[in-house]
Amino acid sequence: MSVRKLKPITPGQRFRVVNSFDTITTDKPERSLIAPKKSSGGRNSQGKMTMRYTGGGHKQKYRIIDFKRNKVGVPAVVKTIEYDPNRSAFISLLAYADGAKTYIIAQNGLKVGQTVVSGENAAPEIGNAMPLSKIPLGTVISCIELRPGQGAIIARSAGTFAQLMARDGKYATIKMPSGETRLILLTCMATIGAVSNSDHQLVVSGKAGRSRWLGRRPRTRPVAMNPVDHPMGGGEGRSSGGHPRSRKGLPAKGYRTRAKANPSNKYIVERRKK
Repeated sequence: MSVRKLKPITPGQRFRVVNSFDTITTDKPERSLIAPKKSSGGRNSQGKMTMRYTGGGHKQKYRIIDFKRNKVGVPAVVKTIEYDPNRSAFISLLAYADGAKTYIIAQNGLKVGQTVVSGENAAPEIGNAMPLSKIPLGTVISCIELRPGQGAIIARSAGTFAQLMARDGKYATIKMPSGETRLILLTCMATIGAVSNSDHQLVVSGKAGRSRWLGRRPRTRPVAMNPVDHPMGGGEGRSSGGHPRSRKGLPAKGYRTRAKANPSNKYIVERRKK
């Protein structure tokens, strides 16, 4: 994976940095694994705007991803590495020995033709899904379940990964992508390797129009609003806006909003750094 810097032929290309997509092998998704995706434009069922700065964007089809990896012991061959407009990571099409096809989040280093498998007896190799109880300590992992059978919800975006630090009783200690250290049940599944497309953070859009293609409308700065619209609005001339606050008046930029009595606090060994 690498990025390309475009020549400044137009103003929009002057600062543009694009993903070279050199690991992508096809641009046509598997038809049996795509579903329609309706655009809401930020409106609810009554037609009222409930989410601002949302609307427009290119039409997309949703790719159905297998986050559970519950076909235990059935080997699968990686057929393609594909781009997915719904996420920052790349996805892989798997063809199982029993004829089934599924999409999974592609791990860094996953190659077409490689065989992957899930289950307790799988080898700790890139792309294989295993319970935390069977993964060697110190292994880089991604696509981690938080509850057994729930499906992967941790470390799924481009370039992210966690690390299996220790095992104690029925829990594994995981160093999360945020820096937080957390206990997760040993029966939860995780995939070996870091998520693909680690160069995603280096991409520069180059122009405002590309945000519109992604369905993001222009965002109004709170300090440019009137006092009736935002706590940071108003003032004579260019005033700074006072303490950073949300639209509802809650302090922002450093203020902790996590509940002190959150029931999952007992599973957090070390909080993420500020």
